[in-house]
Amino acid sequence: MYLEISNPMDYHAALYIRLSKEDESEGPSESVNNQQSLLNEFVQQHRLTVYDTYIDDGWSGTNFDRPNFQRMIADIEARKVNMVITKDLSRLGRDYILTGHYMERYFPEHRVRYISLLDGIDTGVDSTANDITPFRAIMNDMYAKDISKKISSVKHDKQRKGLFIGGKPVYGYKMHPTEKNKIVIDEDAAPMVRRIFAMALEGVSCRQIAVQLNAEGIPTPAAYAGWTRSNPGPYAGLWSSERVSDMLQNETYIGNMVQGRTRKINYKTKKCVKQSRKDWIVVEGTHEGIVSRDTFDKVQVLINSRKRTRSRTYDFLLKGLIFCHECGHPLAVINRKTASGADRLVFVCGTYQRFTKAGICTSHTIKEEAVTQAVLEKVKEVCCRYLQADQLMPLAQQEVAHALAEADNAKEIYALKSKIDNLSTHLDKVYMDKLDGVLDEADFQRIYTKVKADRAALEQRLSQLDRPDYSPAEQLDLAKELTERFLETASANRELLVNLIERVELTADRQIIIKFRFKQLES
Repeated sequence: MYLEISNPMDYHAALYIRLSKEDESEGPSESVNNQQSLLNEFVQQHRLTVYDTYIDDGWSGTNFDRPNFQRMIADIEARKVNMVITKDLSRLGRDYILTGHYMERYFPEHRVRYISLLDGIDTGVDSTANDITPFRAIMNDMYAKDISKKISSVKHDKQRKGLFIGGKPVYGYKMHPTEKNKIVIDEDAAPMVRRIFAMALEGVSCRQIAVQLNAEGIPTPAAYAGWTRSNPGPYAGLWSSERVSDMLQNETYIGNMVQGRTRKINYKTKKCVKQSRKDWIVVEGTHEGIVSRDTFDKVQVLINSRKRTRSRTYDFLLKGLIFCHECGHPLAVINRKTASGADRLVFVCGTYQRFTKAGICTSHTIKEEAVTQAVLEKVKEVCCRYLQADQLMPLAQQEVAHALAEADNAKEIYALKSKIDNLSTHLDKVYMDKLDGVLDEADFQRIYTKVKADRAALEQRLSQLDRPDYSPAEQLDLAKELTERFLETASANRELLVNLIERVELTADRQIIIKFRFKQLES
């Protein structure tokens, strides 16, 4: 350790310590106490002032949303800290992209000096250790990736053996009091599971079951487990048809262990994606079932009998742009037949549609064509205000010229030009052969005459194809027509709508609020 600090009074240091479960396997040298002792020894030796010590115990180096790391960043932003010290670079992080971001950009931009003791890294001085820092970060990232693979392999092996490795068992089960990776029936919740299956067996739909459970105030599986969300939506705390359907199709309730339904995208993120049913890991007979196999199979038959593929989907101009102003969720579109039997699309709040009896939100019912017409009128007004023919003409002329250049005869023109170039090269070679005495005068004249005639024929054909099909005046007329057509149809152009409008909101009293992507358009 050869780090020297000539002006210690200028710094307010942050001592950063991180330890994850994977790091513990490396031995006691990585412990929090060991790191803290090493950092304290360094600051005392160099008479540095420590602003605070930041410890993230049990946090992976691939995750930079660690609570104390973010607290340290907040103190840097507040200019309370201008030096960060870690035991080694891997304590800062094991994701080489984000570690490099803090090393190469964030710390220098905020005038923070970073020191890694065991690596000899000090951004306050020129050093060869600093030059190889990116390679150290990559090695740390590779280590994290390797550890992730090993952990995943162990987990998959346990799943294939039917051992439970999840956080909490499904509703109706709890962890075995003495045996690890085993689940047993939760006698407090199991009766509700049996009741849901019994209702389904009686022919009650998933939606009707959800409505009944909500009416009785039965806690949802999440509420029963004590799970809370930082940003609860309008459905929080309510049973849904999807939740009920998922339970009724879960083989866990007949004694089979079902795992691997989701998978992490990669070791750098906690985000998971759903796996198709064929990729699930199902091991039979691992625990006691809550319902019988016969009951489960009968319920599956009833559920499958109600499944159907939608015969049609509805396309409308504002698809993906229209939302409920009150709950913020997208509006659903349904088809209602008129008295004459004609189709008429109607917007309705999806939240109200799913939880009508729960009193969440209101219907917002309104004809799709009425909303679309109002939006188009506003967009037309904007287009008239900002789109002028003289401004669009140069663009239209460019498009016309481009279209003509991409005509169907482009390939033939290219082939003709290549053949003409080849014949010209051949003539040059023939002439050089005459000068070198390889060809006599008679042969030269015969070959020269033929090749020159072939080239002239090709050049004649090329001149016919390469001549524009439209005169300059005709091209100008095409550009004018293109401009006029665009101005007439711009307000109803789906691509233009998506680029102009961020979202359209419908209030409970049927007021239409248009939020443009460009604020100046809202005036």
